[in-house]
Amino acid sequence: MPEPSDKIRPQIGPFDLGMIVISLVIGIGIFRTPAIVAKQAGSPEIFFIAWIAGGLVSLIGAFVFAEIGSRHHFPGGFYKLISTAFNPLYAFMINWVIVLTYGAGMAGVALIGSEYINPLLPEFARSPNGIRMTAIITLAFFYLVNMLGIKSGSRTQNILSSLKILMMLVLCIGIFYTDADRNVSESVASPALSGNWFSAFGASLIAVFYTFGGYQQTLNFGADIKDPVRNTPRGIFLGMFLILGLYLALNYTYYNVLGFEALSKSSLIAADTARALFGPWGEIFFSLAIFLSVLGFINATMLSLPRVYYALAEDHILPGIFKKVNPRTQVQEFALTFLIVTTLLSLWVLDTFEQIVNYVMSVDSIALASAAATLFVFRKKAGIHDPHKGFRIGGYPYLPGFFVLFLLAVAANVILTDPSSAVIGWGLFLGGAPLYWILQKIGKQPE
Repeated sequence: MPEPSDKIRPQIGPFDLGMIVISLVIGIGIFRTPAIVAKQAGSPEIFFIAWIAGGLVSLIGAFVFAEIGSRHHFPGGFYKLISTAFNPLYAFMINWVIVLTYGAGMAGVALIGSEYINPLLPEFARSPNGIRMTAIITLAFFYLVNMLGIKSGSRTQNILSSLKILMMLVLCIGIFYTDADRNVSESVASPALSGNWFSAFGASLIAVFYTFGGYQQTLNFGADIKDPVRNTPRGIFLGMFLILGLYLALNYTYYNVLGFEALSKSSLIAADTARALFGPWGEIFFSLAIFLSVLGFINATMLSLPRVYYALAEDHILPGIFKKVNPRTQVQEFALTFLIVTTLLSLWVLDTFEQIVNYVMSVDSIALASAAATLFVFRKKAGIHDPHKGFRIGGYPYLPGFFVLFLLAVAANVILTDPSSAVIGWGLFLGGAPLYWILQKIGKQPE
């Protein structure tokens, strides 16, 4: 067996990266958040404007990160870029919260997927223990897939993302086979928002923007992408343009099939839409669609998070064993094993971790703003005679500046609307400082 090394060999192409983007962004949110957006919007016009505006802002973000990813190709780039441009301590404080959220979120999403798929299985699998066992089996399966190699994980991702796109398209195409007559002018007047268009738009935009989130984590694959100067922008654009089209088509489908009033009151909007389109088979269709989204998110997370561990080990924050790479498979075997063990352990304290996901929303916006702001630092360091020949965002510095300011506004809005959760999230963020010094001291010990 070859000796482990610290070198990552690029094996991911633009299509692979695009499929990873799709699974990082399209999780369970699009099957639930449109009802929240509709309730906040209060009218179909604001509802659709919010989705279009959120999509356009996310595309600006995609342009920003396409240039950043084209310029710098770090493993664990979301940490490394902030560390390089600003400060390693600040980068760690942000990223340890993100790693905590994504790792625990992977366990939570596995359980949610099991809750949807287990009713289709024999009766003994429908108990709480049966659901938990399905989640464990699912996580263990993808651990084995990713242990076979980074290419094995990316090929699996291509299949899962393609199936996910196909099932979403089936749901959208279903509107051509319904004879329901919808009243497109109906609205739900929310007393708190009635007469205040701007407040309704702002409130609905937050949920929209988070449903588009996740693409920034593709920066973690900087060292894995073949010809990253050209292929990083291609992969990000492929994924984000497909996502924008799918989201708008799905929301039109929800509205067309259910009508706006039912849309705003539905707790399981995609399930209700599938049932209306396909009858009893709609429940099975929806369960499969949710489960495929879950599988794609789990696999993408297992591909991404070990690269963050790699970057942390490079900065001597984690022990060097976290960046050991199998030269044949390009897998960080210890880091991936550590991830799966901590994820399985989190299944037993999942309630706590599900709350953490809600607590870090404002911190996540600051993290995204910080990563986007690195573009200003890198361009300034490059100077007038910038040697970069890859993708460059147009409208600089105005478009990147708008994107950063938008994210800061979202973070402020989250703090104002849910201060108790924000306090806990920022407590976790600040708690990263002493943890950083402890881990750095341990990481500098001789291996």
